Amino acid sequence: MCHVLGVSRSGYYAYVARISREETEREAFNRHLDQLILRHFHTNYGCYGSPRIWRLLREKDGLKVSERKVTQRMGELGLYAVQKKKYVVTTDSDHDEKVFENHLNRSFLPDFPNTTWATDITYTFTLEGFVYLNPVMDLFSRRIISYRIDDHMEARLSLNALREAIARRRPEEGFVHHSDRGSQYTSNAYVKTLEEAGAVISMGRKGDPYDNACMESFFASLKKEFLHKQTFATKEEAYAAVDFYIRFYNQHRMHSSLNYVSPMEAEMAYTKAHSAYTKTKEAHSVS
Repeated sequence: MCHVLGVSRSGYYAYVARISREETEREAFNRHLDQLILRHFHTNYGCYGSPRIWRLLREKDGLKVSERKVTQRMGELGLYAVQKKKYVVTTDSDHDEKVFENHLNRSFLPDFPNTTWATDITYTFTLEGFVYLNPVMDLFSRRIISYRIDDHMEARLSLNALREAIARRRPEEGFVHHSDRGSQYTSNAYVKTLEEAGAVISMGRKGDPYDNACMESFFASLKKEFLHKQTFATKEEAYAAVDFYIRFYNQHRMHSSLNYVSPMEAEMAYTKAHSAYTKTKEAHSVS
């Protein structure tokens, strides 16, 4: 039997001795830890590596365990976050439209919501052809505040996403809107909409994805954590998948740049703190 199964005799007898005795405290802890790791890994669609799983174990389950231990157990279980893949550039900057100065200058951590937005276009493949996604992100919370997805990347794709973002958030005059130099963002209708909203128009340098790193990071997460794990037979399936992931991303996905809370949790924490500060200030002014 050992020869057929490819195991040593000593290994077989060690296994027999192990299953015939009571479970040790360490083995019981590892079994419990493995169950929690598997639950968090699959609940979050296989998106999280050991740093985020470790935080969930500590904060959600109250488990005292080292990050190194979690990394080891995940390796034993064969659980790994999906690695990044390379993407095709979708930016068409070969045009004669006016481009704008880079006012953002890679300042990706604004102090307040609705002061700095970023946008870009990406794509995913379906058996019916490519579909294109244009989200608008608030850099304060990394929240996707609007998006459009369709089977083209014409200017109206981006324009409709922008108009929805403005209608939802009603930003004050002077907010920064950052994009690349794609023809969608330099079109007359897009620029006019931004100017009417009082935006400071900012554009990254040609061929430099780091000038819009937050959007690139979102696209990488969307693809490696969700889209690249499946094949879409129809465009409608891709639309539904993107909608599902964006809801998960906004409401639940932990962000290291936000101290491991979700975008919506970050905004709610700001609103709560700002409301408390305003009430305190009003009480002092009355007294």
